[in-house]
Amino acid sequence: MTQGRTYRDLPRRRFLGTGGGAALAAVAPGAGAQTPAAPRRAKRLRILQSNHFVPAFDEWFNNSFIKEWGEKNDTEVLVTNVGMTSIEGRAEMESRRGFGHDICMFLSPPASYEDFVIDHRDIYAECERRYGKPLDIAIRSTFNPVTNKFFGFSDAYVPDPVNYRKDLWDDVGVAPTSWDGILEGGRRIRRKHGITVGIGMSNELDSSMALRSLLVAFGAAEQTADSRPNLRSREALEALKFAKALYTETMTDEVFSWDASSNNRQMLAGKSSVTLNAISITRTGESEKILLADKIFLAKPAAGPAASLGVIHLMNAYVVWKFSPNIDGAKQFLVDLVGQSRRAFAASGFYNFPTYPQLVPDLVAQMAYDRNATPADKYAVLSDAATWTINVGYPGYANAAIDEIWKTWLIPKMFSDAASGRQTPEAALDTYAAQIDTIYRKWRELKKV
Repeated sequence: MTQGRTYRDLPRRRFLGTGGGAALAAVAPGAGAQTPAAPRRAKRLRILQSNHFVPAFDEWFNNSFIKEWGEKNDTEVLVTNVGMTSIEGRAEMESRRGFGHDICMFLSPPASYEDFVIDHRDIYAECERRYGKPLDIAIRSTFNPVTNKFFGFSDAYVPDPVNYRKDLWDDVGVAPTSWDGILEGGRRIRRKHGITVGIGMSNELDSSMALRSLLVAFGAAEQTADSRPNLRSREALEALKFAKALYTETMTDEVFSWDASSNNRQMLAGKSSVTLNAISITRTGESEKILLADKIFLAKPAAGPAASLGVIHLMNAYVVWKFSPNIDGAKQFLVDLVGQSRRAFAASGFYNFPTYPQLVPDLVAQMAYDRNATPADKYAVLSDAATWTINVGYPGYANAAIDEIWKTWLIPKMFSDAASGRQTPEAALDTYAAQIDTIYRKWRELKKV
């Protein structure tokens, strides 16, 4: 499919506004009275985003960065932090009302909101002018090649490595570096230690990402590179049959009702031998002084018959609403946020990986030695995450159909039905492939896919 023009094709022009204001200029100070305790800013910028999984990031973002930026740009910046499961409901309400925050940050590509947001092309263009090119995963997560519109902007992504109990896996002589290894080692560990594999098959984020990585490992995907539905395949059926065996031989029915923190709790309580997750498990263990955390190690995505790739755990996807009264300020803020990538990476404890990695030139060196980790190089395995992390919607772009499939949890529902025996793998594949076909037809008729 022809991608059409992108921000790189634009003629050089001013970044902010259309009325001739100076590009990236600070807002003129307001004329109202000010007091040292509560200065009145000429403008206001409201941001909605979730509570970060590493609290130190919110401490930096809310108490350092936005204050520095607000003073520099004479803008009062107000951040609303909510639980991750609340973002979608808040965004849907604001888009319907045409009123709310200026900026909203999603944790997966929000393509279905394309009609309610600005084209973020200018932000990407200005960032490339200042900082260089972003990773392809950022473009594939925020650009619609059909409409030629950037429906969002990404400053960071979160990899999804294998988290495993090294002591247990060493004891049974298997490494969780492949899906076959996870099945065999998980089987042995359960028999010998009574500890199960902790890969969810529930309607929540961690399950959704892990099971998509499993599909890709077997050579399956929800869509083709040119955004055609593609779930109904021999490869997807093999992935479902494998998942059924994995559940039957290594897990319990707890995985069908997990929430997004269940695998964290299970692993840190010593009840899981392996899971797929971001580094929130090990970071929580370190911060809470849980001794078991020293036994939890990280590995690159498990290899399957076709690939060894990991779907992003999270994708920072910011949108600026069309109804924002401060669009120019929102654009400026996101450009400047990217400029703080090194501070953001450090504040997040290596959780937020930059989509402009050139801004964190010492990333590998930082991850080679971390004073909070045991061993100190525990996180070094993630240094090349950009080479094995893929977007939601791979091998194509994220789009509105992929967004709806994500929001309706069709992938974990399919795996849950097949693994639990509610349907045969063949029947589950037929059921959910048909639903996905319907979703694609709807969005194609709307000319968004």
